[in-house]
This record gives sequence, C-alpha cells and structure tokens, in this order.
Amino acid sequence: MLQAMNTGHDGSLTTVHANTPRDALARLETAALMANLNLPEKAIRQQMASAINIVIQVARMSDGTRHITHVTEITGMNEDIVSMQDIFLFEKRGVGLTGKVLGRFFATGVVPKFAERFKASGLQLPPNFFEHSVEI
Repeated sequence: MLQAMNTGHDGSLTTVHANTPRDALARLETAALMANLNLPEKAIRQQMASAINIVIQVARMSDGTRHITHVTEITGMNEDIVSMQDIFLFEKRGVGLTGKVLGRFFATGVVPKFAERFKASGLQLPPNFFEHSVEI
C-alpha cells in the first residue's frame, strides 16, 4: 500500500483500526514490518510521511453514534519520528438527558500545509475556515 501511495499519483485512501492517529501510523508500520520487506523502520516511516497527508480518526461514542475525533496532518519527519499536527478535534462534553453524546468539533487554529495545495488547485477556503467550532 505504501509503495502504491508513493508512485506519484495523487489520491489514495485506506482504513486502519486504531485508537489515535499516532496509533494508526504505528499499526501501518507494524504491518509493513510483518511483510518481511527487509526495510529499516526509518525507511518505512519516511514512506508514510511522504505518502500520507492526513489521518481522519473516527470513534464510536457511548450512545452508539460515530464522530470524527481527529483531523490530523502528517507534516514530515523530525529525526526518526513522523511529525503530526491536529487541525480539527472533537471534544466530548458530556451526555444529554436522552443519552446523546454532547460535544464540540473545533479547529485548533493551525493552518495546515495542504491549504496551499488547495489554493494552487483553485479550491478557495474561507479565510477563517481553520478557526471554526461546531457544537453537537
């Protein structure tokens, strides 16, 4: 999968079961190591950092609904570690009288590196797009 994602063709999508975006990368790294490709861990991490732009984490809440909990950008490598930054997060604030999970989906205020690629592709986002908060 990582080799296919690194061929220079934009637009790949995959799923992995993990508890956090960081755990998702660890799961991918473990899967690559189990494939016996004889690649060092750093090379696998470099491929992930090069191929993956964003991790979207979805979690099932206590009321059975699913919410996006993280939109996290992969920003590159810092020594041997894949660098990440959260762009949007979901904060659970409690449970309503009907048992529905209450919370907010909010922007962290970080403008992602991919915003420039959007602009270069002709996709214009509102100036305050990465500053919004939505109550659920």
